[in-house]
Amino acid sequence: MNEKIQSVLNSLPHKPGIYIMKDAEGTILYVGKAILLYNRVRSYFQESTDLSPKNRSMVAKIADIEFLVVQNEVEALVLESNYIKQYRPKYNVLLRDDKNYPYIKVSLTEDFPRVYRVRSFKRDGNRYFGPYTNSGAVDATLDVLNKLFAFRTCRYDASSWAAPRDGEPPSGWKLKLLPRPCTQYYIHRCTAPCVAYTSRAEYDAVIQQVIHFLEGKHDEVLKDLETQMEHAAENLNFEEAARIRDRMKAVERILEKQRIINTEGQDDQDVVALASGDDETCAQVFFFRNGKLVGREYFILQGTRESTPGEIMTSFLQQFYETSTHIPAEIIVEAEPDDRMILQNWLKERRKIAATPGSSQAAVNISVPKRGDKVRLIEMVKQNAREVLEQQRIKWLTDSQKTQLALEELQEALNLAAPPQRIECYDISNTQGTNSVGAMVVFESGRPKNSEYRRFKIKTVEGANDYASHQEVLRRRFRKAAQASSREGSVAEETVVALDEALTGGNGEVSESAEIEGDAGKLQHEWALPDLVIIDGGKGHLSAAMEVMRELHLDIPTIGVAKEDHTKTSSLEEIYTPGATDPLILPRSSQGLYMIQRIRDEAHRFSITYHRKLRSDRTFKSVLDEIPGIGPKRKQALMKHFGSVRAISAASIDELAALDGMTHDAAEKVKEYIGRLE
Repeated sequence: MNEKIQSVLNSLPHKPGIYIMKDAEGTILYVGKAILLYNRVRSYFQESTDLSPKNRSMVAKIADIEFLVVQNEVEALVLESNYIKQYRPKYNVLLRDDKNYPYIKVSLTEDFPRVYRVRSFKRDGNRYFGPYTNSGAVDATLDVLNKLFAFRTCRYDASSWAAPRDGEPPSGWKLKLLPRPCTQYYIHRCTAPCVAYTSRAEYDAVIQQVIHFLEGKHDEVLKDLETQMEHAAENLNFEEAARIRDRMKAVERILEKQRIINTEGQDDQDVVALASGDDETCAQVFFFRNGKLVGREYFILQGTRESTPGEIMTSFLQQFYETSTHIPAEIIVEAEPDDRMILQNWLKERRKIAATPGSSQAAVNISVPKRGDKVRLIEMVKQNAREVLEQQRIKWLTDSQKTQLALEELQEALNLAAPPQRIECYDISNTQGTNSVGAMVVFESGRPKNSEYRRFKIKTVEGANDYASHQEVLRRRFRKAAQASSREGSVAEETVVALDEALTGGNGEVSESAEIEGDAGKLQHEWALPDLVIIDGGKGHLSAAMEVMRELHLDIPTIGVAKEDHTKTSSLEEIYTPGATDPLILPRSSQGLYMIQRIRDEAHRFSITYHRKLRSDRTFKSVLDEIPGIGPKRKQALMKHFGSVRAISAASIDELAALDGMTHDAAEKVKEYIGRLE
């Protein structure tokens, strides 16, 4: 610790505030809040403190610390949010591209307000709804709104279409209308205030319906439309009444999906759940208004690799509700946020600011349910968050620019001759040494090539020996390729052997890819040799793999990938290369590291799926499987009808033969075989 930091630590006040940590170049690394600055900041530098890997890395770079004192914890939270938004420090959990989220704006400060999309939220007297993460969905919503409620979409200055709302017109003002309405009027998407076909009061009523709809107050919208329809019918304006009736039906059709899920209460609620990936987390929010689900949004947070769920939840709630246009009475969350009481007080103040006239300004409650319907709601939201992360992963894999950048980064980091276009990754899975299996996944140009995935049932290794299991899998994968490259043999003989390999994956079983993709005609030794082999494991696993490569005289770049502390909960990856003393650690923002993690995770998924299948098959194997002539269909028919092997044994041959698919000979074989066992 340098003298400058020590002097700052000695001068810290026992007051609330924020602290700003900087590196030697003056770049802000982290901004945090504290109820007592003295205790919080000093905790980073105490030897007894068990810091996370992320904080250890940050503390090593700290060259200076600044702090700002405030009056209370809520002010500290507000100031922290402002600094994070302005400087976006590396070690804070950040919403990705939060400044670009779109909003729907109702321009109440304009004459004859418009409803349109904007990219920023301002406190300017207009109404904003959002933020939303999907611009296309916002445009689709605006289109639906315009079909339901006929508001203007033109950009004309409407100040001369009617007298001012309040008071007398200014000197020199005169009514100035357009000569004719536009097409929007004739297709019933505007009431044409530009030619005085509608009054200001009537137009304002339409805008109020739009606001109620966006707020989730759908019952009020339907009630207003019903009143208008009845009024039009009383005035014998049946054409207008019919149009309003159709509009009501359209609103009801839209609301059908939102009525599928209801909460118990009638207050507004937001439900928030998290799903974490390698260094990012998806925060999914479901919005309930008056007990009905009215919408959902997801947000991606970056820099969450070593952050706790409570820290991530706190960061998300701060950043989301800082720009949210509506604060509900209750926020149901999956993880207890840090400093929950401070957050609740801050949200209460934010709710007062964001509240519309006549709306409730009660306290905001952040709840973490442990049982009941709310827990099931959380699980549903969390499942949606997981799906979003998977979609993001697929989207990343299909982004050619990112994948090419990742391959180029791997070329540089691993000192390869060219970007690795074909990458193969190997993983072993077993349960206490039983049902041991291996898996090979193939990525070409950064994308999975499922047709060449292979799975292996380990045959020559007893017990849980990952080193030997990896060696068996690699020999079976590369043996024919090594032989084909070292000698010229009989083409016919090689074709027969290779065809068997392609059909069985080298283990006597038809491989998944051969079953699905029809890859039986693909000769194994005709596959291109990989530009890079990844072994799921550390230095020992890599050494075992290199023995096989040398044995087969193959010069293929090979690496091992393992967690820093070799546990599933670790978040830092170590990359082992042949001959290197220390592992290579790529920056957590590296696209190359992201590529390796995705490939390794896919290999693990593929191997564990096969392992579970074998374990399940062994668990549910029946004595009927051993009887000649009794296949899956007959076995299913027997078990479905009799329920157990004991009941089958007690049945007569005629009873067995009477089942669909059974014959008298098959029934005799069943009775004979079971009789021998008894």
